[in-house]
Amino acid sequence: MREFSESYLSRTREGMWGDSRDALEPLALESRDRILDVGCGTGELSRVLAAESPGEVIGCDADPDLLAAAGEHVPVVAGDAFQLPFPDDTVDLVVCQALLINLPEPAAALTEFARVSTDLVAAVEPDNAAVEIDSSVDAEGALERRARRAYLDGVNTDVALGDDAREAFDAAGLEVLETRRYDHVRTVEPPYSDGALTAARRKATGDGLADDRATLLAGALTEGEYDDLRGSWREMGRDVIEQMRDRDYRRTERVPFYVTVGRVPKS
Repeated sequence: MREFSESYLSRTREGMWGDSRDALEPLALESRDRILDVGCGTGELSRVLAAESPGEVIGCDADPDLLAAAGEHVPVVAGDAFQLPFPDDTVDLVVCQALLINLPEPAAALTEFARVSTDLVAAVEPDNAAVEIDSSVDAEGALERRARRAYLDGVNTDVALGDDAREAFDAAGLEVLETRRYDHVRTVEPPYSDGALTAARRKATGDGLADDRATLLAGALTEGEYDDLRGSWREMGRDVIEQMRDRDYRRTERVPFYVTVGRVPKS
């Protein structure tokens, strides 16, 4: 399983759900007594669950640093998604967000989720192959698509799981009740946040792309193609910074997420 920093999780999940939580309706949060958020990270989803449900929400993650952040909002427990530290039938809902896409065997994790749930299991997973970018820098969208294709080719888990999560649910013996789409839209515009300025600098230096170098080269991308991509990426980053100086830079990223809900079979 890939590991992520607290700053990365906060940046990529910032603003998710906001005031639009219709896609979570099938979870029947208002009727839940005890909810387990597996792979809770810094607790962004845990806070939403706690706000929507009168029951107890517990966060679970393998990373102690992330748990420390999540623990400021909900009770937390250290644990592995494939071997949860709970007895059978502990909660009435197990949910995860952007977790299955990072696991080599998502169905095995869902089977473990079903073990500790008396009722529902839900997964909120993105389709990273369908991300849409609209940028005031003409080259940015095309370069991001090019990098994404190479990343998807080299990564060893299904980061485009999205709507196809129902296949893993079926394999885990869960009855799929519903799948709903939710688009997480992130916008960069003046006044620019510190995070947006840092991201622009990392584009101009190529550091952001370099972080994924090993994955990009694990697929069909050659060293020469990577160097060409990084050179174009840095040039694009300089254009981003120039537009930011003039307060002209605008960027919208739309990431489709799919909320898949399954029922645990009665024994």
